Amino acid sequence: MPLYEIEQYEIHAATFQVEAKNEAEAIAKLFNGEAEFQDNSLDYVETAEDVGLPVEEYRELVAQLQKLGVTVGPDVIPSIRCITEIG
Repeated sequence: MPLYEIEQYEIHAATFQVEAKNEAEAIAKLFNGEAEFQDNSLDYVETAEDVGLPVEEYRELVAQLQKLGVTVGPDVIPSIRCITEIG
């Protein structure tokens, strides 16, 4: 039986610290890469269901998933970034 490696999109929250005059400036600095990431601050939030493999490009896989009872969105196979047979 083949072995597969699957990458799944997930949403994580990360904590940063930055000195700023106000909240808007703090966010602007974060977006500009000026905030300092806090080690060990990554927290899993949820699986990212809004992104995934495009249905248009993976019609055969979509059909196989639907036969197995897997729910597939109208535009993407939810949360799947890629799948590769590795052995």
